[in-house]
Amino acid sequence: MRRSLAFILPVILLGQTARDPAELRQKLAVIQGRLGQVDQQLAALKKRRKGVLVEIQGISLQRDRAKAQVDGARLRRDQAQSEVQVIGREQARIQGEVLKLQRDLRKQVRWMQALGPWGDLGIYATFKDLDAWLGRGRMLAWARLQERKRLDQIHRLQDDLAVKEKALKDVLARLAIEEKESAQLQAALRLQEEKLSAFLEGLQKDEAAQKQVQAELAEEAVQLERLLTGLLAKPKGEAFEAAVAFASLYGNLPQPTEGTLAQGFGEHLHPRFHTKTVQSGLLIAASGGAPVAAVADGRVAFADYYQSYGPMVILEHGGGWFTLYTHLLGLQVAKGQVLKAGESVGAVGDTVDGPRLGFEIRHQAQPQDPQKWLKRKYR
Repeated sequence: MRRSLAFILPVILLGQTARDPAELRQKLAVIQGRLGQVDQQLAALKKRRKGVLVEIQGISLQRDRAKAQVDGARLRRDQAQSEVQVIGREQARIQGEVLKLQRDLRKQVRWMQALGPWGDLGIYATFKDLDAWLGRGRMLAWARLQERKRLDQIHRLQDDLAVKEKALKDVLARLAIEEKESAQLQAALRLQEEKLSAFLEGLQKDEAAQKQVQAELAEEAVQLERLLTGLLAKPKGEAFEAAVAFASLYGNLPQPTEGTLAQGFGEHLHPRFHTKTVQSGLLIAASGGAPVAAVADGRVAFADYYQSYGPMVILEHGGGWFTLYTHLLGLQVAKGQVLKAGESVGAVGDTVDGPRLGFEIRHQAQPQDPQKWLKRKYR
């Protein structure tokens, strides 16, 4: 059985590279964090008034949850494969040691057999010959001791090999389960994606639903203005004051993330819902999980899940200026935290149209065109 498992290993690991166990554990922890945040968003969604946007977000979040589960299953599979590799290397090392010890032992036994049981006693004419024979006897005793040590070592190594084989069987069994679970989760993800696609296609044909979406988006915009007005109403002593006035940064702000312009500032006909909407900032198409940085020094005035904006962070920059970062991949900063320009606000999250970052600049709750503030414009 040992030999069969040893031959199976190279087939399993063909074309694979070793993965760092610590890195895999860290990535799994990130996936668990993502699942926790999606569950928090789903819980928050239940408290909101029902509507088309809530329904879209609910289906989208279930899809995001399925994505995170698929990623987690893939990482657990990689973790099991890495364990198989480690055990395989240990097995090969132990087998190599056993073979070497067995070769050494065979050489020693042949040498002892050649000498005979008494080391070729014969007739000794002188004390010198007798002394040589006694010396040979001591050498034989030492050789028998080394023989016993090698045998004991071989037995210990074979016991270690048996333990490794059992561990390998357990890991291979777990790997088979992980492979099966991964396939099931992939199928579940496809179903969620098909469900979201079907819902959005149906919405395109439903004029009444499109009007409802437009009304809900307008209501959300009003509520966001109220939120910002509330943030402005803080006592003067509690307001954040930056070392450099935000207004002086006009035309010189860095981009919050790398990407391209998905939708600019102003009024638009929504490409999916066919409704007229006012974009109070920019929608930036970027890679999912891409880092998002603060464009200027500021204090986190809001960090929470907010309606169809998803995870949202608002930075206060003093003088009534705010920047808003929406559709983030979870929340990585907390209210009250002070950030320097360039420090992480979070990462780009997903929307029904793909990975997007919403970026707004507001003064006294009134939206500004962010493109005019950026040193390098989005194209």
